Amino acid sequence: MEKIKFIDLFCGIGGFRIAMEEACRENDLIPECVFSSDIDTFCQDSYEANFGHRPTGDITKVDEKDIPDHDILFAGFPCQPFSIIGQMQGFNDIRGTLFFDIARILKHKRPKAFVLENVKQLVGHDKGRTLKIIIKTLQELGYHVQYAVLNALDYGLPQKRERVIIVGHREPIMFSFPSPVRPFKPLSEILEKKVDKKYYASEYIVNKRKAKHKSAYKLSIWHENKAGNICSYPYSCALRAGASYNYLLVNGERRLTPREMFRLQGFPDIYKIVVNDSQARKQAGNAVPVNLVKAVILKLLPYVASSLDMTSVLREYEVEYGKG
Repeated sequence: MEKIKFIDLFCGIGGFRIAMEEACRENDLIPECVFSSDIDTFCQDSYEANFGHRPTGDITKVDEKDIPDHDILFAGFPCQPFSIIGQMQGFNDIRGTLFFDIARILKHKRPKAFVLENVKQLVGHDKGRTLKIIIKTLQELGYHVQYAVLNALDYGLPQKRERVIIVGHREPIMFSFPSPVRPFKPLSEILEKKVDKKYYASEYIVNKRKAKHKSAYKLSIWHENKAGNICSYPYSCALRAGASYNYLLVNGERRLTPREMFRLQGFPDIYKIVVNDSQARKQAGNAVPVNLVKAVILKLLPYVASSLDMTSVLREYEVEYGKG
């Protein structure tokens, strides 16, 4: 079996890593994480408890020469601070942002491919100029680059969570983003049967919500926006790290448990939650949806595996799109 080495930058609690490990198992490949990094000590605790090694801290302090060689780079990079970008100077323009750390590692290590993830708002940031500079920088580093806005709801998870995914590869391959997979998993498979009383909202909150809204669904997650409008769906709106405590309520009555939040992000039940509820909520809200990035990785893996020659690439293309 072939081994594929990868690094996990801004790794959080390891969503990319779980996706990569699952995708490799399905393709008879051996995944090996040779480096991971995250500045948050609570995320480091969770990552260490689940994967057996502790991520390095501040990536800005890590010399790119000290990072091991790897085939794929993964990064759910933070979206701030992008205000420095604006002169369309490519690589020079992104200095001072955390994206620069990805760029300098790519420049020095030249992995075969990368997958980056960010919030949907990146597409429109500074009238689209920020994303243009990011793409231009990656192309200047010698990569073929594509991006798309994908929704976790389209890849089996009952959570409406849109994310920008940027994929790059050194060789000119026929990569395309994965098609939507429906239906998504029902809430009945996500929600726990027995829930501690501490997760229930106060009688005042519940009565106030139910006076304002009646759901069309037997099982739903109620979402209240900043204007106080309430809607409910047979799926969750996006989990958010800094949302108000009662932002999402199951049937308008109770908050999601940490395990339910992790399930909504595609984390398997064997994943150990080793932090308190507050940190678990933050970690789930910042995590990458496992199913979504796994679908992308599955499309990319055949091209990264060095044993794959161009004949088999063309054969796969013919199967998917037909000859001629």
